Amino acid sequence: MSAPKAAPAVSEAARKQGMAEAPAVAQAAGITCQVTDARFVGKATDAKTKIATSYYEVDCDQGLGFVLSSAAGAKPTAFTCIEADTPQPDGKPSALPCVLPGNADPKADLAPLLAKAGVQCTPEAARGIGQSPSNTFLEVACSGGSGYVLQAASPAVVTGNVVASDCLLFDGSDGNIKCVLKDKASRLAVVDTYVTAANNGCVVKDRRFIGMSQAGSSFYESACADGKGYIYKVEKAQLVQTYPCEKASGILGGCTLTDAREAETAQAGLYTKLAKSAGFDCQVSKYAPFPGPPGKDVVEMACTNRPDGGVGVFGGPADKPVVYDCGRAPIAGYRCSFTKPADAIGVFTADLKKLGKPDCTVSATRVIGKTAKGTTYVETACADGLKGYVLEYTADPLNAVGVVGCAFTKDCKLPGNV
Repeated sequence: MSAPKAAPAVSEAARKQGMAEAPAVAQAAGITCQVTDARFVGKATDAKTKIATSYYEVDCDQGLGFVLSSAAGAKPTAFTCIEADTPQPDGKPSALPCVLPGNADPKADLAPLLAKAGVQCTPEAARGIGQSPSNTFLEVACSGGSGYVLQAASPAVVTGNVVASDCLLFDGSDGNIKCVLKDKASRLAVVDTYVTAANNGCVVKDRRFIGMSQAGSSFYESACADGKGYIYKVEKAQLVQTYPCEKASGILGGCTLTDAREAETAQAGLYTKLAKSAGFDCQVSKYAPFPGPPGKDVVEMACTNRPDGGVGVFGGPADKPVVYDCGRAPIAGYRCSFTKPADAIGVFTADLKKLGKPDCTVSATRVIGKTAKGTTYVETACADGLKGYVLEYTADPLNAVGVVGCAFTKDCKLPGNV
């Protein structure tokens, strides 16, 4: 008795009538596929209006199959076989399921729509959520725990637009669109795969979905048994970057499952020591990471004991720490946001004095560019309004090694120098 019931056989007469009539009805409904199989389901006449409606099922050469409803004098309507097979709100089986052999497993026909939406998903289950005049909404539960709401065209043809939204976006929502095929805990289990990919030694104690960026990246947080925590940036179901919680305060509100403030304080103390060992005395009060090369920790630092901050480049125990003051950091390719330009510009006045130009108090600077030999030119303007100078800097170590007056070069562009 518990064995699944076999799909009812399709009579030759129903298939013959379906193949004769359904392709034109499908085209009128906006279905662009080639109909490879069809059946005539039946006809019903409204007792009040006396309008007759014919019903068909079609199987397409690609994408989902459909159930069609064609009433005299009206545009036909179409429902995907996923919608047609979805149980009624009271839990009873659908009154008009798909039975053609090609529509026996509608979720398997979702592959073209999922590919067009740019998500990797092996569907385990699917259901119809509803339709609007221009969109079809389907829920898809994927192997591994993740799930998506697909917003497709109406009807949901492969040639239309498809957008996939993670089911975690709808958890806790009071709207009409919800995911019910799996629970939230099952969907959050996907975080464990990103923890494994990050290989950061985290034994997961708790996990949460943070949200999505405007660029479409998804962000997740894990809290670890050792008290640490991480935020994971994911694109197309692949981990692309991992942020320790102490460096993630600027990412969608930062970590909430761990005490990030305690970790940030400890990290600030470490950066203070590293900066001092590099010859840059800075009591670090806050910091922000820069994208850096593999194995390097690149951070901007604000200091409590000096107005100008710096950019630290810190590696492993065998790497010598380097700090660029915020005035000269643009020469190395970094721009500070914590330090005001006026508080960092004095280093150029000092560099001019070292090179025998004590008459200029620098008021503005501009990085001109690199030379063929790898040095960098920086234009300076003087506070007294007289013409400034172009300083030449080596890269490693970063030192001023040459100077030329703007009166003798056409490279100067700052006000007062032209």
